[in-house]
Amino acid sequence: MGDAPTPGTGGLPGEVASDIAAAFEAYRSGFSAITRRARDRFRRQDWHGEVADSVLRLDLYGHTVNSIEREVRSSLGERTTDESLWTAARSEYSSLVAHRDDRELAETFFNSVTRRIFTTVGVDQQIEFVDSDFAEPPPSSAQGVARIYRDGTTAGLIEAILRDPWFDAPYRDLRGDAALAAERLDRWTTETGGGGRAGSFDQAELVRAPFFRRKGAYLVGAVRAGEVELPFALAFLNTPDGVLVDAVLTGEKDLSVLFSFTRSHFHVDAGPPAELVAFLKRLMPEKRVAELYIAIGFHKHGKTELYRDLLRHLETTTDRFELAPGTPGLVMIVFTMPGFDMVVKVIRDRFPPPKSVTRDSVMRSYRMVFRHDRAGRLVEAQEFEHLEFDRHRFSEEALEELAGQAGRTVEIGDDWVVLHHAYVERRVEPLDVYVRTESAMAARAAVVDMGQAVEDLAATDVFTGDLLPKNFGVTRHGRVVCYDYDELSLLSDLSFRAMPSSSSYDDEFGDEPWFGVTPLDVFPEEFPTFIALPPDLKELLGETHGKLYDLTFWLEIQQRVRSGEIVDIFPYSAERRLEQR
Repeated sequence: MGDAPTPGTGGLPGEVASDIAAAFEAYRSGFSAITRRARDRFRRQDWHGEVADSVLRLDLYGHTVNSIEREVRSSLGERTTDESLWTAARSEYSSLVAHRDDRELAETFFNSVTRRIFTTVGVDQQIEFVDSDFAEPPPSSAQGVARIYRDGTTAGLIEAILRDPWFDAPYRDLRGDAALAAERLDRWTTETGGGGRAGSFDQAELVRAPFFRRKGAYLVGAVRAGEVELPFALAFLNTPDGVLVDAVLTGEKDLSVLFSFTRSHFHVDAGPPAELVAFLKRLMPEKRVAELYIAIGFHKHGKTELYRDLLRHLETTTDRFELAPGTPGLVMIVFTMPGFDMVVKVIRDRFPPPKSVTRDSVMRSYRMVFRHDRAGRLVEAQEFEHLEFDRHRFSEEALEELAGQAGRTVEIGDDWVVLHHAYVERRVEPLDVYVRTESAMAARAAVVDMGQAVEDLAATDVFTGDLLPKNFGVTRHGRVVCYDYDELSLLSDLSFRAMPSSSSYDDEFGDEPWFGVTPLDVFPEEFPTFIALPPDLKELLGETHGKLYDLTFWLEIQQRVRSGEIVDIFPYSAERRLEQR
């Protein structure tokens, strides 16, 4: 970098912009290289490599921003926080990325650097891209993100799709799987009155690259019969006998669960991100654009889109932040707006007994969830710093709670509120509220799924802590997820034990345990004591997932996790799986 700006040539602002643009290009190259490896990981059944790549790609953004921040600070010295220089650099940078088909990501990357440099409270239009500089979407790829297939019958259509070289690996039974998948699609038309006749799907439009995640691969798109368009996905597994179609997912709900905010990000190499997101949005119109960016791995830009959604909601409504319904947490203050399907969580200054966690340990738990396989059961939280809002957008009850319980994190002025650290998550209905307010059938289904959620998380080396219903929530699709992470632990770190027998009456009823206990000790037979469910629902949980109270179950799953086994967890119900021949 030079020592001073040169009018008309970009000068020092131009050099700052060029260096940040080069860092962004390095990030995108690294991101793409890791993403492209997923196909080979799937072909070779290298599941540990796929899991490792997921973490590596998540960490890449932060590492790149850290590096360019150090470079900029070293080069600019005393001028590091010269706002006029950064205003000019922003303009230069906008010109440099204007031609890119991922320029929306490039703008977010610039924001990440300036917010690090300035620790910006609220937003600063002069040095960051609060809104995009570009009214039009980024340039599309010449070939588009989707392929079109046509055939006279559903079976012929699916067979044509499968014959393309998606995975560079042999099928176990291509024609047989095509027939099974076609039969499932044709059944949809008769069971739902989908407007077509059996065998009538004659066109498909599919994203031109597979979506890879964990041990699965997916082709995503829509099939068409006349004017009827059905969003769908084919789910694949690679077994010792070859690749097979494991499931057919049909309709927006199935795809929404596949792309859930409770699942790890996909690896998909399918062209311009904005074009891919627009295609997915067509299939899942209820999904936020933010969630779709996050689902394909661009979590930082998803966070940008989420913040823009929030600003638009504030501009177009008079909604106020209110304390969220449900049992108040001992660690987090949670508030929300009635018309905005997100919650904001702020860490309390102090945690009353029996909580023994610290602020740092809570933040570590949230970072662990971000980097870990979430198994479709952990809500992804977006971490924000220095959010500023008008004071009048908060209820008095929320202000009182924030002022009295979160003074280390929240500043409240006459006209403004600043949240110096917060997490934003999708809003779900707390399970303890759900079982009281929904039908008996819905409550029973949710309690059964809560047990399955605990089992699914255990299979991915996550222990949720005491099985308290208030720590779980129910999504709009009826899935039970965990959203309270202060008691979260790695299953492999814990010591699961049987309760020792007491030697006397005094031992049994004393105030203190008569045996040694460490923070890592867990006693599964004690779980029913803490499950605050109505008696009939507690009994149901015991009938359907009684193994959760059994020491043997936990020792066995712990051994499987420690041995490196990657347990199958499917992002679709058993009913969606094909009956394999």
